[in-house]
Amino acid sequence: MGQSSTRHYRAGSPSRRIMFYSHDTFGLGHLRRSRALASALTQDDTDTSAIILTGSPVAGRFTFPERVDHIRLPGVTKLSDGTYVSQTLGMGIDDTTSLRAGIIQTAIEQYEPDLLIVDKEATGFRGELLPTLEWLHLRSRTKVVLGLRDVLDEPEVLAAEWARKSAIPAIEKFYDEIWVYGVRDVYDPTEGLNLSQAVRDRMHWTGYLRREVTDEADVPETPYVLITPGGGGDGAAMVSLALEAYEKDPTLEPDAVLVYGPFLSGEVRDAFDARVAKLNGRVTATGFDSKIEALFAGAEGVICMGGYNTFCEVLSFDKRAVIVPRTVPRLEQWLRASRAEGLGLVRMLDETRDGMTAEAMVTAIRNLPSQSKPSQAGADGLLDGLDVVISRANALINGATE
Repeated sequence: MGQSSTRHYRAGSPSRRIMFYSHDTFGLGHLRRSRALASALTQDDTDTSAIILTGSPVAGRFTFPERVDHIRLPGVTKLSDGTYVSQTLGMGIDDTTSLRAGIIQTAIEQYEPDLLIVDKEATGFRGELLPTLEWLHLRSRTKVVLGLRDVLDEPEVLAAEWARKSAIPAIEKFYDEIWVYGVRDVYDPTEGLNLSQAVRDRMHWTGYLRREVTDEADVPETPYVLITPGGGGDGAAMVSLALEAYEKDPTLEPDAVLVYGPFLSGEVRDAFDARVAKLNGRVTATGFDSKIEALFAGAEGVICMGGYNTFCEVLSFDKRAVIVPRTVPRLEQWLRASRAEGLGLVRMLDETRDGMTAEAMVTAIRNLPSQSKPSQAGADGLLDGLDVVISRANALINGATE
């Protein structure tokens, strides 16, 4: 990409360095995906280290594998009118973005990564990545990859968003490859985008990212259904509906383990906790579990929202699942769940078709044992993502350092 290398001999340190950019203004998805990728790449090669640049306010509550670290970017919060403000610093959004951009570029210059993997936002939050991409383009042999989840949004909505963010010109100029963490036959997130053939030739569908139990955790010894809204920031309606099902039907089995997620808190969670207490142990609740993989592995079934990471866990642990997708501010989860239901991988509770009622949720939970497991619909063949990412990373880095 650039004309010269700034690489120098690194005595006594891992010889390969990978940087992840995860803008994380809301939720856990980007950070958890970057963490899974960093773990796989460093485990594959003990001479590899990784740093994740993340804006997630809960990054410090995760454990990171050996040779993986993170740098916390100043956080931002999206207001109801769609604008952003600094999370804690009392700075204007322009100054906060400028501060984040400076931290990103300094980290890149000091760390000198062989590979930069950018999650979803080609130009970064409010364009904060552009100065660093330009610097890398002119001065470095760092390879740059854009990683996309399987579904982004409706094609026409995504096209307008990418035009507003000048994403396509940035991809054309700065990115060596695009990795789609899904399967083309399931969904093409770039449908409707005016990408050149040169860019499409640089695209690789990796498959979904398989998850494993990496940290031991205590799980109930008796059968349970796992209820999880992911990060929880937009999961109150789903949680309320699941609790209402247990409230309405005192014979509903099995019991449930509810993981709120770190962003479902305050008065809303307090009200849920009061409802849980009245269920006399039929539902137990916890706020946040960074070791949620173990709870997935032990569950009889899952009631969840339709985020990318949760979907990967459903497939990886071969769990019968009912997905209750959000439909605002984007249709991503509904599109994913609808396609997955059509393939026989999961069932979906659809507001228009099924109704968001306690009766519908009771029926969904009762029907879980009769559902097919994802493996019966061929899920195992969809989960090659980490292996393909390792292969592509090796090819890019080896090509960059010959």
